[in-house]
Amino acid sequence: MHGRRVLSPVLLLGAGTGEATCGILYLAGYLRRGGIEAFVRLYDGDETEEAVARSLEAMVARVRPRLVGISLKWFHHVHRALLLARTLRRIDPEIRIVVGGNSASYWWRELSGFDCIDHVILGDGELPLLALCQGAPSPPNCITRAPDGSPRRLPLAYVQGTKNSEDVYYSHFNDIFLSRQDLHAYSGWVAPGKGCGENCLYCGGARGNQKADFGRAKPFLRPEENVRRDHQETAHRTWQYRYDFSGSSAEFLQSTWAGVDLSRHSCTYFLWGVARMELIDALAQTFEKVYMVLDIGCFSEQQRLEQMRRGLLKPCATDWQLMELIEQCHRHPNLDVEVSGIAGLPFASAATLEEEVRLVKRVIGMDCVVGYQRLEAQPGALVTEHPARFDMETEARTFAEFLEYFEQREPGEVTVPMIRFRDAALEAAVQRTSDHVDSLMWEHRAARRRIAINGRTRLLNTAPSTLQFKLGDWLGQHRVPAKVAQEQVTVVRSVDGTGMACAPSVSPRRFTDPTLDQGEDGKILLSTLAAFERPTTVSSAVAQLGAKVRLDPDSALEVIEHLVDGRFLQPA
Repeated sequence: MHGRRVLSPVLLLGAGTGEATCGILYLAGYLRRGGIEAFVRLYDGDETEEAVARSLEAMVARVRPRLVGISLKWFHHVHRALLLARTLRRIDPEIRIVVGGNSASYWWRELSGFDCIDHVILGDGELPLLALCQGAPSPPNCITRAPDGSPRRLPLAYVQGTKNSEDVYYSHFNDIFLSRQDLHAYSGWVAPGKGCGENCLYCGGARGNQKADFGRAKPFLRPEENVRRDHQETAHRTWQYRYDFSGSSAEFLQSTWAGVDLSRHSCTYFLWGVARMELIDALAQTFEKVYMVLDIGCFSEQQRLEQMRRGLLKPCATDWQLMELIEQCHRHPNLDVEVSGIAGLPFASAATLEEEVRLVKRVIGMDCVVGYQRLEAQPGALVTEHPARFDMETEARTFAEFLEYFEQREPGEVTVPMIRFRDAALEAAVQRTSDHVDSLMWEHRAARRRIAINGRTRLLNTAPSTLQFKLGDWLGQHRVPAKVAQEQVTVVRSVDGTGMACAPSVSPRRFTDPTLDQGEDGKILLSTLAAFERPTTVSSAVAQLGAKVRLDPDSALEVIEHLVDGRFLQPA
């Protein structure tokens, strides 16, 4: 690298609120092993432009990055990706700004026209980003603006695969996070493989787009040793693991779990097709709790089979196969099943809508959760690009239309452009059915979680994890004034992952943060949990709270109900 301008340190961000994709964690470890100092911000809770600016200013001041990478995997984050890039350009015009990910690769022409973006990386980012950081004159699969402002693109060549992904795995989790809070935001995603071999008509990440945008001709599994390294690096740092349909066979996964104790971990597995019982048995025998999401495309078998016949949908289970699979899953008391599908797919009719409702009721009757949503527009998806073929219309198709939609969306909104039927009567019937299924679905979900409590109800503090940190370590030194950085924060996690951070000694007058329960509120929450360290009746706990923290009975009951809803307290 003699004579090259090395770009280090590097800061990697997700383009959306909430948890970023696990891709930036793989990137950060890869860069660290390549000699580049890399940091991530995994979780972003900023909802206003002012909050975005404050957060970025603080992170830039701490890291002093020479390059910032923005992960634009999901299309509905395009407006926010540009907001981040523009804000970074204002903060420090010398920072090199790079975007990558599925949506960035698809929209590279449009994105490279923004002067707040210096490079767009196509496809898998490890090799191109490392080459860029090392000062290579022509990094592979990297779009760079020419002196006249036009984008300069080299031929697209796929830079990963089973062989070229041998050095891609999780590492340096002790070094890449800027706060303990951010590390705790890691939800356990592991990618056993990459890509998809199907061409579902509604998916922007289907096989054709993978090849065109990434250069990835076909999906593949990563080397077993590397996936095992992922588990070794993260098992003691997360309470759960999450995998998608590329997770492969029981034999493959069991090899990647070898030598790692996962008996106290939970697992969420997203699956389509007809699951092999060997895989289901392996999951149930390995993890303390398993949540399996079975994607069946849509809840009408007639509609599902027609789409599969036309090559427009991945292989999915028939209704009979689904029922058999659910029955088999019920053999494992630690395994829950969700069945998911999309409403409003092509070839809908009055008959298919009736089928949908019948199957949803059957699934709920077997105490399985239902996942259900209307068909959304995704850039590059067949039905989005050519809705007229299916007698449908889309609310967005071009880059400009998607960007305008998300620019006009209110902060905190999670809506996306939709695809609807041209036939007004059919569209109305689809929407009525969707609303009806929604009501059935949410009523069932609420009933599964509902716990009726009274004064005689005995509850227990079931939070499996309670940790303490210094406030500066928890939120990050870049977010906390020195005067309160040493104050203690107690972090509590419920049985299903709900988190709560309490700082009783930090009054809002000294410092405030929306993610903390501070001062008296924090003290009350911790006192309530302490009252149920052993099985205790609600009436007894209410009396204790009145004596210890001077909480009136109505307020004490409200706090108890709040903790029951979050599953910090459960029936003894």
